Amino acid sequence: MQFMRYLLFVPAAAMLAACATHPTGPQAGAQATLTILETTDLHANVLGYDYYKLAPDASLGLERTATLIRQARQEFPNTLLLDNGDTIQGTALGDYQALVAPVGCGQPLAIHKAMNALGFDGGSVGNHEFNWGLGFLGQVTGSRFGVDGTQQRSQPCAGPAFPIVLANVVSARDGKPLFEPYRILDKQVSVTGPDGKPARATVRVGIIGFTTPAIMGWDKRWLEGRVRTEGWRETAQRYIPEMRARGAEVVVAISHGGLDGAGYAPAMENGSWHLAQVPGIDALLLGHSHEVFPNAASKSAGFNLPGVDKAQGRVNGVPTVMPGLWGKHLGIIQLALRHDGRRWVADAAAARVETRSIQRPDRSFVEPDPAIAALVKAEHEATIAYVKTPVGETDFRMSAYFADVGDVSAIQVVNQAQADYVRRHVQANLPQYAALPVLSVSAPFKTGAAGVADYTDVAPGSMALNNAADLYLYPNDLHAVKVDGAGLKAWLERAAGRFSQIDPARSEPQELVNAGFPGFNFDMLTDPDVRYQIDVTQPVGQRIKGLSWRGQPVRAEQEFIVATNNFRASGGGGFPGLDGSKTIFASPDNNRAVLIDYLKTVKRLTRAANGSARSWCFAPVKTRGPVVFRSAPGKLALAREAGLDFVRELAADDGTGKGFALYELTLGPR
Repeated sequence: MQFMRYLLFVPAAAMLAACATHPTGPQAGAQATLTILETTDLHANVLGYDYYKLAPDASLGLERTATLIRQARQEFPNTLLLDNGDTIQGTALGDYQALVAPVGCGQPLAIHKAMNALGFDGGSVGNHEFNWGLGFLGQVTGSRFGVDGTQQRSQPCAGPAFPIVLANVVSARDGKPLFEPYRILDKQVSVTGPDGKPARATVRVGIIGFTTPAIMGWDKRWLEGRVRTEGWRETAQRYIPEMRARGAEVVVAISHGGLDGAGYAPAMENGSWHLAQVPGIDALLLGHSHEVFPNAASKSAGFNLPGVDKAQGRVNGVPTVMPGLWGKHLGIIQLALRHDGRRWVADAAAARVETRSIQRPDRSFVEPDPAIAALVKAEHEATIAYVKTPVGETDFRMSAYFADVGDVSAIQVVNQAQADYVRRHVQANLPQYAALPVLSVSAPFKTGAAGVADYTDVAPGSMALNNAADLYLYPNDLHAVKVDGAGLKAWLERAAGRFSQIDPARSEPQELVNAGFPGFNFDMLTDPDVRYQIDVTQPVGQRIKGLSWRGQPVRAEQEFIVATNNFRASGGGGFPGLDGSKTIFASPDNNRAVLIDYLKTVKRLTRAANGSARSWCFAPVKTRGPVVFRSAPGKLALAREAGLDFVRELAADDGTGKGFALYELTLGPR
C-alpha cells in the first residue's frame, strides 16, 4: 500500500496572504474531547425488519442506530463515526444482493448506501465479509486487490464513501495488505484554549483495522493460496509506531475480535486482549463476539480477565467499547485530549465509555430515521418478493424455543437434508467410503442470543425461502468429515458445553444454559439410529453417556462420515480434532441451498418423519432445587407438542427486563 502526500503549488503572494489569515495552532494546555462512535456486526440489518418472519422488528436495524448517531452528534461537538465489520452479510437482503441479483459495479450495497448517508468516517472488515469471496468483496468495497484469481478492474467499483482499513490480511503473492492497513484522518474539532476561549483545531486521528485470523479456515475455499493473515500483536507492533511517525496524535484500533485470555497465538480467533497490551493505542473498538461492553453485570469470561474493567470500559488500561450486534447499540468513547505544545495527547484515565441502546428504559424503541428506509426502498421490496418464493409445506411448527432441552423440530430436517446430500455423493463418487454410516450434525442457530425475538419459528403450512433461511441462518458450505467413534464422542462432548454443571445437592435455582457458549455451537444428532445422554451433573468433557448406533455401543475405532459445514469442519468453535484435515468432501453447494433442494423434493414435511427424532436426552438425576432456563414467554404448548412434558413455565417475566420467561426443567427420573 502506498501512502502519498500531495503538495499544492500556488503563487507566492497567495501563499503569504493565506498565512496571514490562518489561525495559529493550539497552544500548550488547550483541551478537547473527541467522541468516537462505533457500530459493529450490523450484518446487513439496514432496516428494522425480519425477512425470515416477514415482519417489522423494532429491536434492530441501522435505521434506528441512525437516531442514536444523530443524538450523539447533537450532544458531542467532535465525533468520529466508525464501523467494525461483519457489515454486508447476515440477512436475506445481504444474500439477495450477493447471490440472487448481485449488485453491479456501479451500484453500492444497500448497507453502504445507508452508511454513506450517515457520514461514516471509516470502517474495517469482519470475518463474514469474506463469505462470498475476494472478487465480490473487492467489488463492493471499491477495492482492487493484488491477489491471484480476482478480476483486475481499471477503475474501482462503487463502494463505501469512507476508508476501509485492515492491517493483518495480506496478499500471499507479495505480502502487501489487502486494504489500506491504516488511514490518518485530519479531524477538525472545537477546542478550549488555555485561556478558556473556544477555538478550532485539527487532530490527526489514525485508524487501524484487524480481523480474526480464523477466516483462513472458515473461508478456506476463497482464501487459501490467495491471502494470509498476520498476528494481532505483530501487526500492531509494526504499524502503530509507523502511524505515530507519520503524525497520528490519536490511534484508534478497530478490532474484529473478542477478548480471550488464553496464551497468545498469532492465529487465535479473539486476540483483542493481547492487542490492548501493545503500546500506542488510545482507543479500542471491539466486535465479532456480539456482546455489549462495558457491562458491569456480565459473567462473560472475557470480561472478567485480569486487566479488564467491565464497568468503566477498559482493557489493559485502554478505553474500550463493543456495541453488540445488528445496530441494537451504539458504542461511545469520549477521549479527553490535551495539547502538550507539540501534539494532542489522550488521557486514558479521563476517558468515558458507554453504550447506548435503541431500546428505552420503558422497553419502547427510538424512532427510526425515515431517510434510511427511503434510500433502500427498492432493495428492500425486491428482497421481500424473493423470499416469498415457495419451497414446500409443513404440517407442524418448527421452532427453536426449546431446542436446548430437546425439541428438534427446527433441526432434524436440516440434518436429513445434509445426510441425504452427502450419502448420495459418497455412493456416486467416493466408493472407498460407501460402507460407512453417514450421520449429520446441526445446531439451533437462533436461541435468543440477540433478544426474545431471536428464535427460529416456522409456522405450519406453506414454506418459502424465508423459512429455509430461518432454519439455516448462515451462508456456510456443506462439508463432510470422517471421524472415528472417539472423535464423534469428543465432538458431542464439546457441544455439551452448552450447559452449566448442575449440582444435585443445591437447593437454590441453577441455570441450565451456559450463556457463554453460543447456541450455534450446540451441535446435535437427530438420527433414529443414534442414542446418547447428556449428564449435566458432570464436568465438561465427561457428559456423554451411552453413545450407541443401531442399539450397539459406539466403539472408539468405529468410523463414521458426518455431514456438517465448512465453519465446523475447519475448526470453528474449537471442536477437538476438527481442523480441516478430516474433510473428505467440500461441497460446492451451501447448506441452505442443500436444504432448499431437499424441501422441494420432499414437498411436505410431517412431525413424525421430519421433526421428532431425538437422538439425545438428559441423563436422569434428581435435584434438590430447580433447574431453570429462559425462552420466549407463552410457548409451553410448543414444548408439549414436541413431547417435552418435563418442562413448565415458572414466570412469564424472568425479571431481567428483556422480555424472557423463566422455565423449569425436571431432570429427575420420568
